[in-house]
Amino acid sequence: MIIIGEKINGAIPSSAAAITNRDEDFIRNLAVRQTEAGADYLDICAGTDPSCELEVMEWLIEIVQDTVETPLCIDSPNPEILKAVMPKVKKPGIINSVSGEGNKCGILYPLLTDNEWKVVALTCDDNGIPYDAESKAAIADQLIEKAGTYGITPDRIFIDPLVMALSAVNDSLLVFTDAIHRIKTKYPDVKTTSGLSNISFGMPHRKAINLNFLTLAMNAGMDSAIIDPTNRDTYTTLLAAEALLCRDKYCRNYNTAYRKGRIGPIKK
Repeated sequence: MIIIGEKINGAIPSSAAAITNRDEDFIRNLAVRQTEAGADYLDICAGTDPSCELEVMEWLIEIVQDTVETPLCIDSPNPEILKAVMPKVKKPGIINSVSGEGNKCGILYPLLTDNEWKVVALTCDDNGIPYDAESKAAIADQLIEKAGTYGITPDRIFIDPLVMALSAVNDSLLVFTDAIHRIKTKYPDVKTTSGLSNISFGMPHRKAINLNFLTLAMNAGMDSAIIDPTNRDTYTTLLAAEALLCRDKYCRNYNTAYRKGRIGPIKK
């Protein structure tokens, strides 16, 4: 399971405060803690006023790269921001994200030619986010085929089928997993990913929904998740699911994490 650490994001109140106050120590601590918890990539998202997004992104990238060696997932809805900050990144990471909206592919795909960068591709277009699995898979197909014209192979693409809120769409998980099945059947080398919080929007005790979604999505073939790896419940659920799905030989990762105190009940 490929873990993208979600904590350095201006949409999170504590990170937003650190960005506003230019609290370098707070950001460095988030980078170290997520790296030590097993993050494969660190998501970097300003989540702030568009007028200062570029400056914030450059500040965050500089601090994180000065602190850890973990590859970055540069995250913005504005493709021009991603294009501008990409040269600041020292090693290939992930661009988050392209979609069928506007000319995002035309701006970002050329940046991934002749290098090892990867990309998150969202199953939405100028008509919005489709509700059905067939339409999600159709958009994914268009994004993957277009990527191929720029020499971007399927194994460098993370498709996010954009799970809908369970409170509004009762079959949202089933549609999401159906979309994964359709995409992976046609493109077995493509990776799939998702955040956890969208599905539980508007629901009580959101953590229960999120963690069960993580397990069921992994069983359906989801290869990656944008999560907080420092959260013991989340990390425990992820490792337990990998062991149950026979992706952890002799449960070594699970048992090692338990011995190191990284999973299990919170210590008092």
